[in-house]
Amino acid sequence: MHISDFDYELPDELIAQEPVEPRDSARLLVDGGDRLHHRHVRDLHEMVGPGDVLVVNDTRVIPARLRLRRGSGGAVEVLLLEMTDGGVWSALVRPAAKLRPNETLLDEDGDEVATFIGRRNDGDTFDVRLHDDGQPMALLDRIGSLPLPPYITSDSGANERYQTVYSRRPASAAAPTAGLHFTPSLLDLIQQRGARLARVELVVGLDTFRPISTDDPLQHRIHTELYSVPDETIDAVNRAERVIAVGTTAVRALESTFTTGRQSGRTNLFIHRGYEWKVVDLMMTNFHMPRTTLLMMIEAFVGPAWRDIYREAIERRYRFLSFGDAMLLDRHAHDH
Repeated sequence: MHISDFDYELPDELIAQEPVEPRDSARLLVDGGDRLHHRHVRDLHEMVGPGDVLVVNDTRVIPARLRLRRGSGGAVEVLLLEMTDGGVWSALVRPAAKLRPNETLLDEDGDEVATFIGRRNDGDTFDVRLHDDGQPMALLDRIGSLPLPPYITSDSGANERYQTVYSRRPASAAAPTAGLHFTPSLLDLIQQRGARLARVELVVGLDTFRPISTDDPLQHRIHTELYSVPDETIDAVNRAERVIAVGTTAVRALESTFTTGRQSGRTNLFIHRGYEWKVVDLMMTNFHMPRTTLLMMIEAFVGPAWRDIYREAIERRYRFLSFGDAMLLDRHAHDH
């Protein structure tokens, strides 16, 4: 296996900068095995029925991007990833090289809002403590902004449009983007068709921001993420004829539970070629960046057919990445 196995040419103009309105008007490329069908997300209810369980990740994005400054005036950007013990956050920080351990960082008003502690053992992230009086979300709501991916250059989507309509607990550093396409009315139509809606939580973390940097992608060190799969979701999945996971994060939560037998905790499950699928039958997901673990998961799901699917999407001018269009993949439609 080589990283080039997961490379393709993504034209810059196909990277969606803003979401379409309404949410479910996004295009949906449906994998029929022997042929591809061009639909819209709003048509999804026509493709489901009794026996289907649609599983969504209901994590909510926090205002995790902090634009701060040093006492000397230099700008510092902090992207909070996860709160650890004692109110300390793991974070991406730039430029980190100039910062001193235990240096205080200020907001635009000159108030002390954070302390840069230092580099974490993983070598990629840093420890940051917020001065939040035990109420981190109140502070983040005041000084933070939603962390849109770096390839999105417009801030016009940095609002509720970067949250799913079913999001609950604020926890993630990025949105589970396949879920951004759903509206309350579409969810109602899906359930009226007899399909069930079930929830999981997977806190989207560092690997969302990191391309694979090794020639052999199996040498890539995947970071752990928190997940939780409630009893009622386990029951629904066990009774289902088809399990349809909305997004790679829902896939990871479900497959982690059914692989390890643990319904919650931290997962470092790395799904790639040769993985033995336990539970997910169909996956609805957006189009992913080249050279990523997400694309490796897609190949594990549909085999080499992923190249034909992506080629078709590019030729038909589908919109890619977080604010882009979606595809509905069926792993049973391919012999691989």
